[in-house]
Amino acid sequence: MTETPSFRTGLGTSDADSITLLGRSLADDMLGQVTFGELAFWLVAKRRPSEGERVMFEAVLVALADHGFTPTAIAARLTYLSAPDSIQGAVAAGLLGGGSRFLGVTEDCAKFLAESLASAGELPSDDAGWDDLARSVVADTKAAGRFVPGLGHPVHKVGDPRTPVFMRLAREHDRFGPHLSLFDAIGRVAPEVLGRALPLNGAGVCGAVLADLGFDPGIVRGFALLARCAGVLGHITEERLDPIANDIYMNVDRNIDYQPPA
Repeated sequence: MTETPSFRTGLGTSDADSITLLGRSLADDMLGQVTFGELAFWLVAKRRPSEGERVMFEAVLVALADHGFTPTAIAARLTYLSAPDSIQGAVAAGLLGGGSRFLGVTEDCAKFLAESLASAGELPSDDAGWDDLARSVVADTKAAGRFVPGLGHPVHKVGDPRTPVFMRLAREHDRFGPHLSLFDAIGRVAPEVLGRALPLNGAGVCGAVLADLGFDPGIVRGFALLARCAGVLGHITEERLDPIANDIYMNVDRNIDYQPPA
């Protein structure tokens, strides 16, 4: 007799009378009692966040939700213009552009900091020690011809307004861990190593926060996409009520500089 296979999950299940999520009754123990951000943390970490963890995690989601007419937002609006019957296509289009230039920096920074800390061995015990480690990390990255993820911003040339708020929140909620410590030190020493001042950007500090919350860098971009999904949905809703996508399309289409091959 062939044995019936089973398929493991620790997330959710349901039967005729109940829905169970993370071992609890969705109806009785979660609805109206758990925020969406708290649930997102819980689903990935398989544990409920502390209050400080919840504050930091939800701050990351808020910080990454929308940055205006970025390529992700424009792609979503143009896709909705082309296929208004497929809102899922517009949302997907807005998320597919999350890469090394937009949204992916959060993951890149988390990975960079985690690898730097792993290579460092014993962690510093004071700011001077963190500065020494940061100098070494930045100098090695520069010598390799690479950029330090999380340094610099195309708009916020002097300082990203999100970064100091995250630093303050992390200290207030006892969530200022080694990744934020190294990132903060990189901001202090980068000008002397690189010869120019570059701000610590918000996407990078979000990566440091998520790494300090214990998330593997390989999943971090997923949280950036989760946050941006809300922003993309906002753009699609705005496009329905106050459309601009057709103007973008027509402006490009009517201003083509056509140069056929020789």
